[in-house]
Amino acid sequence: MEYNTTRNKLLLPEYGRNVQNMIAHAMDLIDRDERNKAAKAIIEVMGELNPHLRDEEDYRHKLWAHLFIMSDFTLDVDSPYEIPTEESFASKPDHMEYPKGRIRVGHFGKYTQKILDSAKNIKDEKELEYMTYAMGNFMKKQYLTHNNTAVENALIAKQLNRLSDGALNMENPDEDLTSTNQLLKTLGLNNVNNNNNRNKNPRKKQMGKNQNYKKKFKR
Repeated sequence: MEYNTTRNKLLLPEYGRNVQNMIAHAMDLIDRDERNKAAKAIIEVMGELNPHLRDEEDYRHKLWAHLFIMSDFTLDVDSPYEIPTEESFASKPDHMEYPKGRIRVGHFGKYTQKILDSAKNIKDEKELEYMTYAMGNFMKKQYLTHNNTAVENALIAKQLNRLSDGALNMENPDEDLTSTNQLLKTLGLNNVNNNNNRNKNPRKKQMGKNQNYKKKFKR
């Protein structure tokens, strides 16, 4: 009896032993035309065994790359794509630097800070006014996403001014900012608050039930 431990290692197990044997047979063919025909037939079989690859862009290119990998890069056939080498798969990708930019206020995010930094270069008064109200309401929405219990308009105006280094100044935040209830409704968080308020005092609710039971039995 032949065991898998005594057989050659499968380089890509998802294609199975039979495909590996077909590639080994193609490598033994002396005639180049016969090898090319065998390689194309194997590609079709590989595509049938892994139909999910068809959803990927240029999936046939990937099949040909897998064919050369399973031949240990020794199959000599005419490929419609650039023939990969063992070195190209062994090389490590370039090291990616982790972003080191410091975010001044975490729940507002990095891009909010970038937009506020750009406000320093705005000279037009109308554009500066629009930026003030637009970013103020946007920051209030971000704040409510982070903490949907409550937010003071004065706090948003203060942080808007601080994060823009004084470029954006909101004089009447209570009038200029959208109401908290309206923003919560837009974010779909008003129902959450209502549910939390209903369940704030479960003991009082249970006491009310007990009193109803007592009245019922007294009758």
